[in-house]
Amino acid sequence: MGDELDYDPMTELQRALDAADGSALLAAAEDAHYADLAHLYENLDDEKRDFLLKTIGPELATDVVAELPYPLIEGALTHFKPAQLRVLLGNLSDDDRVDVFQVVSEEAQVRFFSLLGPRDKELTRSLLKYEEDTAGGRMTTQVGRITADMTVKQAITVLRRDREDAETLARIFVVDEQGRLVGKVRLRDLAFNTWDTPIHDIMEEADEYVLASADQEEAARKISKYDLIVLPVVDEFHHLLGVVTYDDALEILQEESTEDIEKLSGIGGEQSEVSYLNTSVSQQYRRRVSWLVGLAFVSIGSGYVMYHFSAVLEKAFVLSIFLPMVVAAGGNSGGQAATMVIRALALGEVKAGNALRIAWKEARTGLSLGLTLGLAMAIFISFVLPHMQEGTGSSFDFLHLAFAVSVALTVQVFSATTLGALLPIFARSIKLDPAVVSAPSLASTVDVSGMLIYFSTVAAILGLQ
Repeated sequence: MGDELDYDPMTELQRALDAADGSALLAAAEDAHYADLAHLYENLDDEKRDFLLKTIGPELATDVVAELPYPLIEGALTHFKPAQLRVLLGNLSDDDRVDVFQVVSEEAQVRFFSLLGPRDKELTRSLLKYEEDTAGGRMTTQVGRITADMTVKQAITVLRRDREDAETLARIFVVDEQGRLVGKVRLRDLAFNTWDTPIHDIMEEADEYVLASADQEEAARKISKYDLIVLPVVDEFHHLLGVVTYDDALEILQEESTEDIEKLSGIGGEQSEVSYLNTSVSQQYRRRVSWLVGLAFVSIGSGYVMYHFSAVLEKAFVLSIFLPMVVAAGGNSGGQAATMVIRALALGEVKAGNALRIAWKEARTGLSLGLTLGLAMAIFISFVLPHMQEGTGSSFDFLHLAFAVSVALTVQVFSATTLGALLPIFARSIKLDPAVVSAPSLASTVDVSGMLIYFSTVAAILGLQ
C-alpha cells in the first residue's frame, strides 16, 4: 500500500529514460498525464526525445504532440514512420490537427496531408481557410448535432452513433434542414423526457454564438462572460460550423494575456510557446533589442531638457532632489491609467468611441491623485526637509519651494494619467495593439514631459527664468 502511494509515474519515466528501459518507460507513460509527458519532452535532449516517442508509439503520442509548444511539433512528428504518422494524424481531433498544419512548414504540410484519409482531408482543408487567430481557426467540428424535427428517441439514436466523435455532449445543438443553428438542448433534457417528445418542444434558444471570422479573443470572452462549456461557431448565413470549447478559451486567454504582458514590457516579435529556459539567448535578444534601442534614443530628449534648463539648476541645485520623484510619479500614475484602460479594452468594457468619457474620468482621477501627492510633498518640504539641511541655497525659502514642487507634481500626475488613459484608445483607433504603444512609449514620453513640466513650473513660480 505504501509503495502504491509513493509511486510517481514522472519519476519512473525519468528513471526509465536514464536507463533506456523501454518496457518501464511505456508502463510509466501509460500512467502519466499527456500534459506532463509534453512538458518532459520539451526538456529532453534529441536522443531521449526520439527514444520517448518511439517507445510510447503513435497512439499514446497523439495527445502529447497536440500539447507540445508549436515550434517543437514538426520535429516531434519526424520521429515517426509514415504508417505511424497516419495513425497519429487520424487520431488528432480536427482542431488539433489544423493547429499542427498551421505551424509546420509547407513541405511538411504536403507530406502530412497525403497521409490523411478522404474525410479528414476534406475537413482539414475546410478548416485551414480560417486564420489561426479566428474563432474558425480554433473551433472543432466534432459536436453533438440534431435537428428540430426529431423526437427524443431519434436524437438519442443519432448521438449514440456519434458519441465517440463528439468533443462533448454536455451541450447538444439543434439545426434546421439547411444546417442553420436554431437551438440547444442538454443531455439531461433528453434523458428526462419521454421518447416521443419533439425536440423543438424542449430546446432552448441558442442566444450565444460567434462568427467563424471573429477574433478568437471574442470567442474566449463570450465563453468566460456567459459561463459556457462550448460556444457554437457559425458562418454569415448562421450555419453551424463547430464549437469553441472552454479549454480552448483558457488557452486563448492565456496566450492573449501573455502577449499583453510582453508588449507592456516592450518585448516584440512573435510570442514563443517554448518555456523560458528552453528559449535561446538569440531569440530573447531579437525580441527585446528593438524597443530598447528605440527608447534609448527617445530618452535623449530627457537629457536635452535637463541641458536646456541647466541654468535653473545652477541657481537652485536643491531642485535636483525632486526631479526623479516628479518624473517617476508621472510614469507610475500614467502606467496605472494605461493598465486600467487596456484591461477594460481587452474585456470589451470600453470602446474607442468612449474616449471622451474615459479622458474625463481619468482626468478627475489624475487631478485627485496629483493634489494628494502634491500635498504630501509640500508637507515634507515644509516641515521635514529644513531639518535635513540648513537652507535652499537660493533666495527663496522652503515654503516657496514646497509650493512650486507640489504644483509641478500635481500637473505632472494629472497630465500623465490623462495621457496614459488616451494612448491605448488612440492605438486601438488606428488598428494597433494598445499594449504595444502604451507602456514603452508612455514611459519615455512622460519622462520628457515630466522634466518640461517640472522645470517650467518651478522656474516660473520661483522666478528663476
